[in-house]
Amino acid sequence: MNFKLEICVDSFESAMNAQLAGADRIELCDNLAEGGTTPSAGMIHCVRDNLKAGLHVIIRPRGGDFLYSPQEFEIMLKDIELCRKAGADGVVTGVLKPDGAIDVEKMKYLAESAAPMAVTFHRAFDLCSDPFKGLEDIILTGAARILTSGQKNLAMEGSDLIKSLVSTAGERIIIMPGSGLDESNIKKIAEITGANEFHLTARKVTGSRMIFKREGIPMGGFAGIEEYSRKVADTDKIIQIINILKMV
Repeated sequence: MNFKLEICVDSFESAMNAQLAGADRIELCDNLAEGGTTPSAGMIHCVRDNLKAGLHVIIRPRGGDFLYSPQEFEIMLKDIELCRKAGADGVVTGVLKPDGAIDVEKMKYLAESAAPMAVTFHRAFDLCSDPFKGLEDIILTGAARILTSGQKNLAMEGSDLIKSLVSTAGERIIIMPGSGLDESNIKKIAEITGANEFHLTARKVTGSRMIFKREGIPMGGFAGIEEYSRKVADTDKIIQIINILKMV
């Protein structure tokens, strides 16, 4: 199988782990607990300076939804320009209208501003009101690919829709499954959908190197995220997934 594997990361360490394991591309984010927001300029530059694999950067000024104010749209344009100057290969973004339709006009503007970088329309697609109309609209914007879980929480649950999207898209745009992919289901997802690009995190929990730890003072506001631990891309998992895909 001729495939490409994109690893979603939110740290320099994870980016290097993904590259070491043989990933084709990384999606660089911050704040994965909210689905990913634009990382800092320092992060983008440092990762680019040390990464030979493809680098795509998420352009999302905040969490919550994908309906943006004029000021937020201006932030997105400035972040795209920053990514170009840093040498990114692509950006990952998406804009919706209040009724759940793809905002074709704004997306066209973002894509034109990003050129010659590639544009991926991210999982805002999974919140659009009509996936097949959304597919055609995104093609009109000039985007190179769509990241989708098939409008379900997990890509396995949405695999039938992903298969239909792959078939309908043909050679016009890449459909890339993502959400919940791992070594236990990547083979099945590939076989069901017919996709040849895949998006996942492949993370493991790693402990802090701190010796002194003051307990009971959480720094974040998200349940289930323990202090003094973090999630990083797991080189062994990524290698295992690559080997599975080679056999499909």
